[in-house]
Amino acid sequence: MDVGEHCLDLRELTVTSADGARLHVEVYGAEDAPPVVLAHGWTCSIGFWDAQIRDLSRDFRVIAYDQRGHGRSPASAAYSAEGLADDLEAVLAATLAPGEKAVVAGHSMGGMTIMAAAGRPGVAEHAAAVLLCSTGSSRLVAEALVVPLRAGRLRTRLTRSVLGAKAPLGPVTPVSKVFLKYATMGRGAAPDRVAACARIVHACPKGVRVGWSHVLAELDIASRVRELAVPVAVIAGTDDRLTPPKLAREIEASLRRSLGLTLLAGVGHMSPVEAPEAVSGKIRQLVTEYVVGAEQQEEVA
Repeated sequence: MDVGEHCLDLRELTVTSADGARLHVEVYGAEDAPPVVLAHGWTCSIGFWDAQIRDLSRDFRVIAYDQRGHGRSPASAAYSAEGLADDLEAVLAATLAPGEKAVVAGHSMGGMTIMAAAGRPGVAEHAAAVLLCSTGSSRLVAEALVVPLRAGRLRTRLTRSVLGAKAPLGPVTPVSKVFLKYATMGRGAAPDRVAACARIVHACPKGVRVGWSHVLAELDIASRVRELAVPVAVIAGTDDRLTPPKLAREIEASLRRSLGLTLLAGVGHMSPVEAPEAVSGKIRQLVTEYVVGAEQQEEVA
């Protein structure tokens, strides 16, 4: 899943965040097209958005970046929710013109990035609408269903151990794909999509995976959800074991300008890969209404 090998209008740049961390950014599509910004999740990379980039870059300018330590963004000494917010602001400032509006979409930790940055000036300046996809704002370990036990201290402790395991993942094998599918994808996920996700997740360095797992285990940004002043759509898979639909419902209920919650039947945590048409379609709808539509209204006025 290396979309850059097949896209002639790829432009790459390095963005420096507030603390000096360097972020790898890729831009697809025409430079004057309406912009979309994509933030991927824990242990993933730009390649996770392959289907969205291929679809949306035909009509829009798609900006995707590797979270610090992931993909081609170097590892950092600091992993925190504030760092995620800093990084998003830096990417927005570097890739969008002053005052230019975009749809900002985040999956899993990418959605948490957007929520963490909800009150930031950069988000207020550049976000026309937001898509939060398969994510949560707090109690991630306690609510995860990866360990098949009843909710309680034992399940929480075991889940924390599983998600924060220090053992290297090693090469992708048939057995590792079975475990990854169980934890992160729906039962009906196609084998090629399971394999694609496995390649991406296994490529994440162990130290980065473990470091971010500690941040996510303690994450509590629920109070920031109401600071999202723009229209927000939420997507969740009914079979998501990492961030169950309960967390999506809590986010949706706290939004100031909710566009509703879309539940994808039979889909697990990796919704942009498992249900690419649904995720791309929602982003396209948001750009058409809140970026293109807003520009047309300004021209008429």
